[in-house]
Amino acid sequence: MGKSRKIFVLDTSVIIYDHDAIKNFGDNDVAIPITVLEELDNFKKGNDNKNFAAREFSRFIDNASGSTSLKKWIPIGGSEKGLFSIVMPHVTKLDAEEIFGRDKNDHKILNAAIYLMEKFPKRKVILVTKDINLRIKAKSLELVAEDYETGKMTDDVLEEGSTPTGRAVLENIDSNIIDKLYESNSVYAETIIPAKSKQNHFYILKNGKKSVLSFYDCEANTFERIEKVTAYGIAPRNSEQTFALHAILNPKIKLVTIQGVAGTGKTLLSLAGALQQRRDFHQIYLARPIVPLSNKDIGYLPGDIKSKLNPYMEPLWDNLKLIKTQFGQQDKEYKAIEEMVNNEKLVVTPLAYIRGRSLSNIFFIIDEAQNLTPHEVKTIISRAGENTKIIFTGDVYQIDTPYLDHLSNGLSYLIDKVKGHPLYAHIALEKGERSALANLANDYL
Repeated sequence: MGKSRKIFVLDTSVIIYDHDAIKNFGDNDVAIPITVLEELDNFKKGNDNKNFAAREFSRFIDNASGSTSLKKWIPIGGSEKGLFSIVMPHVTKLDAEEIFGRDKNDHKILNAAIYLMEKFPKRKVILVTKDINLRIKAKSLELVAEDYETGKMTDDVLEEGSTPTGRAVLENIDSNIIDKLYESNSVYAETIIPAKSKQNHFYILKNGKKSVLSFYDCEANTFERIEKVTAYGIAPRNSEQTFALHAILNPKIKLVTIQGVAGTGKTLLSLAGALQQRRDFHQIYLARPIVPLSNKDIGYLPGDIKSKLNPYMEPLWDNLKLIKTQFGQQDKEYKAIEEMVNNEKLVVTPLAYIRGRSLSNIFFIIDEAQNLTPHEVKTIISRAGENTKIIFTGDVYQIDTPYLDHLSNGLSYLIDKVKGHPLYAHIALEKGERSALANLANDYL
């Protein structure tokens, strides 16, 4: 082992977040405390992402080590990669368990890092964890501790608490251009901006009181006029919602992200748009990740599995009920929804229940996507087959999953990584349209 190479000590939260994390430290060495393997063993059964991550990481350790003792330093694999080793308990001069208590695995992980620091005094030992409290404890022991940065949204995309909006206002546009947009629905971009604009970006073009909603088509290099349309009885209430619905209904766009606080209409517009296009897809999936309250498993809840899941799925059914109320019970639209649900053409389900399924000819809406890891988002999109459209909705500032934050969650990661792609559009919704009372909560509380 080279003296200049660092030693990164990974805790369980990093591996649950990214089971390939061990491969992302360049030519530095990676140490895994035996306590981490014990914790991962508790996660190996189940269908959630954490269970999948635990199994995949264990397979990697088994395959990479072969017949070699895990106490030795083993090549991670690849010419530019370092070595890894499993760290067993050792007596150290500084004992984290004596300081913080012997009832937590976190303190055993701290001791593993301390042991490496004492054994390799000339090398920099860094504890990597998504657990902010563990980082604080480590720093109190003068251990270097860092967050796992891979998969985080870049600073130039998300800074000072603002997310990309996907839209902009252009002032002082020639009124003749605005008139031409209303007449012909399209103008060459050079008449408005000298250089190419952002791919699939939305604009309000203004001249005094005169304005027009538009969409920049990079392929044609034109600005297209956007009309306010109704989707299955749901009409957009502001320009942001009009832009979002345009992206949802645009057949050229296969991937959409919609960011916004509660009550801005993210899920409702997505579902209404999906129903409007129901004849173009074999099925509509409306799914969300299960994030148990107080981080307890759903097994703590009473009843059978359907009863346990109902509290998590009810908000999605509420949106469907709201759309149905736009029609009378004898209307064909109302009956079409009932028929789609009964024939499983419209499926409301926990996200884990569709893992591994084929996603061809599917209109797929993933609600609360901020509670997904970047790996989960990648897994979902990578399963998309022909004629599939995917909408991710969520609020990157309302994280319910441990070890995720507004920079590292899957929705932020997706917005960052695919910006500018011709198949992708993003829109941020800021105006609450649920009710004046709901707006009060968002604005003042």
